[in-house]
Amino acid sequence: MSASLTLVLLMSLMYAVGIYVMMERSLTRFLIGFLLVGNATNILIFLMSGPNGNAPLWTGGPEDADMVDPLPQILILTAIVINFGITAFVLALIYRTWWLAQLGDEGDTLPDDHAHDTEEDAEEAFRQVDEDDEAIQRVLDASNEHEDDPEPNPVQTARDTEVGR
Repeated sequence: MSASLTLVLLMSLMYAVGIYVMMERSLTRFLIGFLLVGNATNILIFLMSGPNGNAPLWTGGPEDADMVDPLPQILILTAIVINFGITAFVLALIYRTWWLAQLGDEGDTLPDDHAHDTEEDAEEAFRQVDEDDEAIQRVLDASNEHEDDPEPNPVQTARDTEVGR
C-alpha cells in the first residue's frame, strides 16, 4: 500500500496543531491537543500497517497468503481505549479546577458542621446512643429467641446416631 499523500499531510498537520495547542496553560486546550495527537497516532499506525489484503481470518485456503496483519488493528483499538481513559481523567481534572475556581477564596475547605458544639452536646449524643444500646439489649434478653441452651446441631446429632453413641 502506498501511503496516501492526503493522509500523511493530515497526520502531520494534526501532530503539529496538537503539540502546539498542548503547550498552552489551559487544561481544555491541553485536552484538545491530546485528542489531536492521539488521532494522529492512530493515522500513523494505519499508514504503517502494510498493504491491503483479506480479512485476518484463517481459512486454510490459498487466499490466506493475502491476509492483512491484525496487529496494527489491535494497536489502534488499544490506542483508542487508552486515549478515551486519559480523556475522561483530564475531563475530571477540568471539572475539578472549574469547581475550585467557583469556590473562590474558600478553596477546598468545607465548613465544620460541629464547630459550635460544646462538650455537653457531645456527651448528650453519646448518652442517647448508650441508652439505645441498653434498650435493645433489654428487649433481646426478654425475648424467647435467644435461649441459654442451644439447640442440638442436626449434623452432629446424625453423626452421633450413626456411630451408635
